[in-house]
Amino acid sequence: MKEPFRIGVTADFKIGISGRIEPVLHEIFDPLPNVTYEFFDSTGQDEVGKFVTPADVANFDAVLAFAPRFSAQSFTENQRLAVIARWGVGYDTIDVPACTAANVLLAITIDAVRRPVAEAIVTLLHALSTRLFEKDRLVRQGRWSERALVPSVGLRGKVLGSVGLGNIGSEMFRLLEPFGLARKLAADPYANPARVAELGIEMVDLETVFREADFVTINCPLMDETRGMVNARLIGLMKPTAYLINTARGPIVNQADLVAALQAGQIAGAGLDVFEQEPLPADHPLTQLDNVILAPHALAWTDELYNDNGAMACENILSVFRGETPKFTVNQTVRTQPAFQTKLAQLAERWNNR
Repeated sequence: MKEPFRIGVTADFKIGISGRIEPVLHEIFDPLPNVTYEFFDSTGQDEVGKFVTPADVANFDAVLAFAPRFSAQSFTENQRLAVIARWGVGYDTIDVPACTAANVLLAITIDAVRRPVAEAIVTLLHALSTRLFEKDRLVRQGRWSERALVPSVGLRGKVLGSVGLGNIGSEMFRLLEPFGLARKLAADPYANPARVAELGIEMVDLETVFREADFVTINCPLMDETRGMVNARLIGLMKPTAYLINTARGPIVNQADLVAALQAGQIAGAGLDVFEQEPLPADHPLTQLDNVILAPHALAWTDELYNDNGAMACENILSVFRGETPKFTVNQTVRTQPAFQTKLAQLAERWNNR
């Protein structure tokens, strides 16, 4: 009997989003007689914390990953694993060069995340501009007569800036098109020229985004060059009436610098769904500020996102099973590497799936 195509599902799904991935696994994989899956935990431990070891994934052809860390040590002695399918778009917990060197393809689910995260940005933008939570407190505290002292800020004629113009940043601009923005600014050295033209974006440098935007949104990935990029210098360029919104990754923003600016009233406020340390400690200075809206890195976790992320991650795995390249592959170069081609050939030999 042929050995099945074995998929490992990281056990943190059962903690982070319990009950959400199982129905998708049952729907997509259970009807396939050649495919099996099982949950596994990360057993490695180093100075950073837990990580996936080679032994954890030694018997899997594919891994469906929520948020565990794959370090360079995770891929030593790897012979079988062909693909890691991330549930989501961020991959800062995965050592991509090590992944590539080990002939493991890394796929993400951009199409599933684009709209929900863009909607989350718009949610924070509206909550901040209307000062929604301040007005909520007026009612709860019996201060109705003070409502004129908490005016909203209209979006018409305002300047929206984005650090990054990828799929999420672009979708954000599309969603806000009806609101009559005066200008749309973005800083992104990798921006697609066709997308820039389609959306009518002014491509500028980072300093211009922070200096001229009424709302600055962070829509870039966390990489070495973006870690701590939004610091006191850039925040110091912002208008005192401007807001900062971050739904990307917490470490892109120097949190201490942002806290200092918010405490001093240097900017009007911030909307944050991500933080340098997650979970954010309950006694963190950010939790004491009235000019910031906080969410637990889950503002975009809609029913659509749960289902689509799971379905697309599963499809990414099955694409490799069929000898195809997933639509959103992070390390495209691995596709042509001889050792990766050997893995695909072995799959084809086992299942005649090409």
